[in-house]
Amino acid sequence: MEEKLNAILSDAREALAKTDNLDELNGVRVRYLGKKGSLTTVLRGMGGLTPEERPKVGQLANEVRTEIESILEQRLAEIKRKVKAIKLAGEKIDVTLPGTPFLTGHKHPLSAVQEEIENIFLGMGYSIEEGPEIEMDYYNFEALNLPKDHPARDMQDSFFISPEVLLRTHTSPVQVRTMERTVPHLPVRIIAPGKVYRRDDDATHSPMFHQVEGLVIDKRITFGDLKGTLQVFAEKMFGAKTRTRFRPSYFPFTEPSAEVDISCGMCDGKGCRVCSHTGWLEILGCGMVHPRVLEMSGYNSEDVTGFAFGMGIERIAMLKYDIDDMRLLFDNDLRFLAQF
Repeated sequence: MEEKLNAILSDAREALAKTDNLDELNGVRVRYLGKKGSLTTVLRGMGGLTPEERPKVGQLANEVRTEIESILEQRLAEIKRKVKAIKLAGEKIDVTLPGTPFLTGHKHPLSAVQEEIENIFLGMGYSIEEGPEIEMDYYNFEALNLPKDHPARDMQDSFFISPEVLLRTHTSPVQVRTMERTVPHLPVRIIAPGKVYRRDDDATHSPMFHQVEGLVIDKRITFGDLKGTLQVFAEKMFGAKTRTRFRPSYFPFTEPSAEVDISCGMCDGKGCRVCSHTGWLEILGCGMVHPRVLEMSGYNSEDVTGFAFGMGIERIAMLKYDIDDMRLLFDNDLRFLAQF
């Protein structure tokens, strides 16, 4: 019996010395100290010993158990330290390495320009109005002095959904809806920013683009008020030295009408590649609200007058940032957008 116990201890020491992980260590524990382990089997056979042999064998068995448990604890601690060291080595951080940069976004140039335009006119006492992008033919054309089959409709190639419904070609319908809602209250001072749609697609046109239109209605409004307003806008948007030029033009909903140019900021009006050597850059259209448009919206054109203007936000952005292809604004190319 004593020989068996000494052999178990020797085998256990050898087995524990070879263990490399917690699973192997637990297997050795079960093999020697478990309910069906080697040591337990020997102890169950003590019933066949003489009364004189039992105390000696029992004492030796306890010593063997104690030593095996002690070696188990030591190996457990060693394996845990080894596992921890491996884990720490794998998770080691070199604090001298440069950190990973976090890229931050910013406003799209069109959003930034629209916000700047809005802030300029809010500072002049205007309010912001919005309207539906899917519009009735009446508000998009007829109420703006463009009756059905009028040749001036060809100026705006349209996306019709049905004979009476289309994607709005400008934000002018917002002006009409505002006039109908506010008549006869004065004054009316609004801008109407938003998306518009036309069948155009090239380097300077897009089938979807953005506009800001403005409308002022009150008593004794003159063309001089319109010129002063747009001069202030041009100076705030493009710089204090910016000059404006008004050229006669035609729009069905204004009379008289004009195209507005600004002095080229690249050459200070002397002529260069950007302005085609004219010294001027076109930015928007404007005019005095046609009396028929006032009457259709419920105003008495004998008592009130007004002016209106409209500009493409893409056009303003292209002039402000010297962009030569509108499609760059819609390509979502970070190499381009990161410049703003």
